[in-house]
Amino acid sequence: MKRDDSRQHPAAHAVRELALRFRSAAEDEEAQARLAGILSLPDAPGPRGVLIVTGGPQYRIGSHRQFVLLARALAAQGWPVLRFDLRGMGDSEGGARDYRAAGPDIAGALAQFFDAVPSLREVALWGLCDGATAAACHAPRDARVKALVLLNPWVRSSAGLARATLRHYYLGRLLQGDFWRKLAKGGLRLGASLASLRQVAAATRGQAQTKQEDDAPAPALLRALAQFQGKVLLILSGDDLGAREWQALLDGDPAWRAVAARAQWTQARVDGANHTFASAAWRGAVEQLCARWLQSW
Repeated sequence: MKRDDSRQHPAAHAVRELALRFRSAAEDEEAQARLAGILSLPDAPGPRGVLIVTGGPQYRIGSHRQFVLLARALAAQGWPVLRFDLRGMGDSEGGARDYRAAGPDIAGALAQFFDAVPSLREVALWGLCDGATAAACHAPRDARVKALVLLNPWVRSSAGLARATLRHYYLGRLLQGDFWRKLAKGGLRLGASLASLRQVAAATRGQAQTKQEDDAPAPALLRALAQFQGKVLLILSGDDLGAREWQALLDGDPAWRAVAARAQWTQARVDGANHTFASAAWRGAVEQLCARWLQSW
């Protein structure tokens, strides 16, 4: 197994970290693939824990070591946390898959989590981007999953991307003085810009004719979230196109608004943050949001 080379979190002196090997719950030809995980275990774990579901292509460390730091921070507050590599990623065996095939790996990780922490009774699934979408789609299948923490869930479709781009890029540019100064000085390729705008507008009109793309994640995610009756914390970045695509769904579809308006939902925003919360300040804000919300669970 690769060495987990992240440095010790200042508050992690009361936290043990255990390397685990376990099986995916897959029933295909790679059912025997072994997965790798790291369990951050407090001295006196309680009945609730957090399973971090990675997206791809990514492994258990996380971008900018976010998963390591988050796991140790939460474990230092008494929450056992397991982060692991999906099949084909990091130190896990098997072939790489996308978020749509992550369910058996999540099930295998949950089985190992409950076996390794006998006090555990229920869990929250935590995920970023397509890891969030995979976690949410799995949640209704396991009664032990009582909560979800979703960061910038992956809802990408060509029409959704076009709507978000039209609203937040093109319309935003019209409000910028720099745009008009460049236009007045001839510094813009106006023909190319208009052609690009026409393409984006055409994609948004196409959505009215074709309600959804066959491989788009949003319909499956909506069904799963509608079925899930547990608590949900949604954290969106302030400067991320994926977060804007999520907001576009809420703005344009009453079914999405109805799900997100339920009493068990909490939504938060980290102003200025990019998709992966690249700065220490943004990661710290996520840690604080998660810790406070988990304490209220």
